[in-house]
Amino acid sequence: MRVLLSTYGGRGDVEPLVGLAVRLRELGAEVRICAPPDFSGLGRCAERLAEVGVPVTPSGPPVRPLVHATTPSSPPDLSRLAAEIMAVQFHTLAAAAEGCDALVASGLLPAAASARSVTEKLGIRYVYAAYCPIFLPSPHHAPTPFPGRPFPPEVTDNRVLWDLQAQIANDLFGEALNIRRASIGLPPVDNVYDFGFTDRPWLAADPTLGPWQEPADLDVMQTGAWILPDERALPAELVAFLNAGTPPVFVGFGSMRAPTDIARVAIEAIRAQERRAIVARGWADLALIDNRDDCFAVGEVNQQALFARVAAVVHHGGAGTTTTAARAGAPQVVIPQMADQPYWAGRVAELGVGAAHDGPTPTAESLSDALTTALTSETREQAAAVAGTIRTDGAVVAATLLLEAISQERPPASA
Repeated sequence: MRVLLSTYGGRGDVEPLVGLAVRLRELGAEVRICAPPDFSGLGRCAERLAEVGVPVTPSGPPVRPLVHATTPSSPPDLSRLAAEIMAVQFHTLAAAAEGCDALVASGLLPAAASARSVTEKLGIRYVYAAYCPIFLPSPHHAPTPFPGRPFPPEVTDNRVLWDLQAQIANDLFGEALNIRRASIGLPPVDNVYDFGFTDRPWLAADPTLGPWQEPADLDVMQTGAWILPDERALPAELVAFLNAGTPPVFVGFGSMRAPTDIARVAIEAIRAQERRAIVARGWADLALIDNRDDCFAVGEVNQQALFARVAAVVHHGGAGTTTTAARAGAPQVVIPQMADQPYWAGRVAELGVGAAHDGPTPTAESLSDALTTALTSETREQAAAVAGTIRTDGAVVAATLLLEAISQERPPASA
């Protein structure tokens, strides 16, 4: 069996697919991945795929400049970017999916709609997977508005808001999608949202951290998060720092554009708590603010191992980082920046495993206040309790489901 995994997004979009790819390979499938060209700089993801022999095809423009833009995209900019993404996706996915039995897509709607169009042309199975429940239409939560397209403040019914979201998606992406579809002989799509995400999507999120609420209008399969196991040893210098004192507080924003002056703000807040700090450089290139020996900077590192040894994790609230910290039993302070991150911040606070910072730009004082909550013994005990509920088999569940579905669709072998 051959499977293509495709996404357009940052590390949080790519790494779960790498976890799924590893499990599919273990079950005997041939796997390929299409990901943004930034993927080659995503450390452990690229290393792990090379280890298991999964080829990668770059697809779409680089993601980093988009994530780190200083101003949000306007609707015309968003439409132009979507058209560019779709043009590349139609070309690269059609070639990469040749000979495949299924395609699993995640990430942005224009990329997902392109992926499904390719599977329609090739006649193969298509699955869309979301990493957070708020990206899937539901009467229990509102959609996240597209940049520059806020909802009318008087509209509060979630189903009505999702209908508006679908109309806006058609306005932004419909014309470009249907031009591409016509170019390969496919009929137009009248609802880009429903087409890209389908009425039977998968939810690759942990049921404790991000539960899917019923009843709902979609038939959602929640597999659990697709975790990429990491067995790498921590660098010797980092281990020496960890061993040299009390557990430090980790600060990192992954592939996000971090808040202004966040390294200084975070270090001052951590020192106010009489704690040491570990600062992750990430795509924001965070750096230490002085030469004192109570702080340590890290690049690409095994966060699964590191989070088990820290006092707390201060981060942006990506699905992957939230899950990794929860699985390690580390208290969290989430400083959400965009998209699904406010949701994960809310869940951390609701579960009692940390604090949600109010707003994307903390001061030393506001972050210190949040750390006061996260560093209590009650929070650490609750984080340890929740850690025992986090599932680690999500990628195995998804890989098994997919291969079983493909097997059922294949004609029986000749006698």
